[in-house]
Amino acid sequence: MKLQHYLGGLEGLGPVNFEKRVFVEPWEKRIFGIHVAMMALSSQLPLPKTPSEFKTVWTWADLRKGAESLNPFDYFKYRYYEKWLGGISGYFVEQGYITQEELEARTQKFLSQAGPAPTKRGDPAIDNRVTTYLIEGDSPKRDIKGKPRFKEGESVFVKNMPTVEHTRLPGFLRNQIGVVDKVYEGGYSYLCSTGPDGIGDPMPVYCVRFDPEKIWKGNIEKNVSIYADLYEAYLDKVAH
Repeated sequence: MKLQHYLGGLEGLGPVNFEKRVFVEPWEKRIFGIHVAMMALSSQLPLPKTPSEFKTVWTWADLRKGAESLNPFDYFKYRYYEKWLGGISGYFVEQGYITQEELEARTQKFLSQAGPAPTKRGDPAIDNRVTTYLIEGDSPKRDIKGKPRFKEGESVFVKNMPTVEHTRLPGFLRNQIGVVDKVYEGGYSYLCSTGPDGIGDPMPVYCVRFDPEKIWKGNIEKNVSIYADLYEAYLDKVAH
């Protein structure tokens, strides 16, 4: 991918953090819970109504776009859930739930007060909706009209899509040729548009096989293949 959130395939990037704990600090559990609640409350699934004042749409895609909109230097400076916090906070300001000034004032007030975070539970109706959402899930798989453009065994060319907000296309696969290994049934959406990147309405997704020797010439083990699941918008016919 061309954005700072995906650096796969690049070399010489410095030390890698192998932290294996899901949550490093207690507050990270809370931001994860806020994110899940936002998804549940904005989900289009037939879930129970709640008195929540949260009326807009929030998805995994919005979370990623929000975090990736951070200044690249901040993106590399902050940890995983710190990026979540920045993306979610920016979303609430953008949607008018709170102003930037109010957010900063509440942040300073919270930081100046000693003691643990409040433990007051929310509305049971909201809790029940979130629990139901976690059990039932929200699949990106959709029904689509028409047939996939490519078939198994066909060679395909990976486009070099213009990346503005978010992309699901690894940078090292751009302008490469691969072979369709599998055509997944149905279509898939990304829950929100990625703009010029091309992902919007549901479309076919393919598992494409690549020869890494052609990507990283002379710097790869022998008899190895790379597989990537790619949206149809990223693929084209191979020019002859």
